[in-house]
Amino acid sequence: MNICVFCSAYSLDDRYSAPAAEFARLLGEGGHTLVWGGSNAGLMGLLADEVKAAGGKLVGIMVEMLKHKGYVGADELVMTADLAERKRELASRADAVVVLVGGLGTMDEVTEVLELKKHGMFEKPVVLLDTEGFYSGLRTQLERMDVEGFLPRPLADLVGFADTPAEVFELLKA
Repeated sequence: MNICVFCSAYSLDDRYSAPAAEFARLLGEGGHTLVWGGSNAGLMGLLADEVKAAGGKLVGIMVEMLKHKGYVGADELVMTADLAERKRELASRADAVVVLVGGLGTMDEVTEVLELKKHGMFEKPVVLLDTEGFYSGLRTQLERMDVEGFLPRPLADLVGFADTPAEVFELLKA
């Protein structure tokens, strides 16, 4: 499976990096391909290192202006002109999307995928790994949108929430 991962390009403390590393090991050991932002920085670089060490493949999709942060050793590294093209390319190559902890860029990526999915334009699984309750506020907001009629599809059809890396793969199989 080609698993697209949205996450931080910043180095984070162990409470966030350890679950990300465990997820990456499971991805690689499962023979899957990591499709990600292509960066060697922060959590993105950690993911790539762990996936590669566990035998998985790496497909990086980067914006040209960040090519100096490209992951050396990726099986494929694609350059795009801008962020919009990058997001389209990531989505088109994904069999599933997994969201780890991240900042504004991660939020931009996941909300775009959920909007596409809401309209039936992206029918692949989306799972958020809710490490340390990082996405509890987002989950609460999405649940409110669902209950109050702001979503044309049930929330469970749009996104799953996992508490552990192993649970991510259980949700992807379901």
